[in-house]
Amino acid sequence: MVTSIILLNVKRDKINDIAEQLSDIHGISEVYSVTGNYDLVAIVRVESNDQLSELVTNTLVKVDGIDKTDTMLAFKAYSKHDLEAMFSI
Repeated sequence: MVTSIILLNVKRDKINDIAEQLSDIHGISEVYSVTGNYDLVAIVRVESNDQLSELVTNTLVKVDGIDKTDTMLAFKAYSKHDLEAMFSI
């Protein structure tokens, strides 16, 4: 499983709408509205880097109102929870 964290700057008046749109996209498991330098944080869990690439370069660009994204690829998860079992497809 590939896990990625996507930080998003979006149009201020569209934060709620964009968050809802993102939460409907296959592969995005969670979307958070946050304080600080970004407006939204999306947690992505997909099977492969190709699926992540598709999501970032082909799907997110179609969401109107996203101004900027920063995508971080997770190397290793440190958790007391079995994340693989929780998010298995």
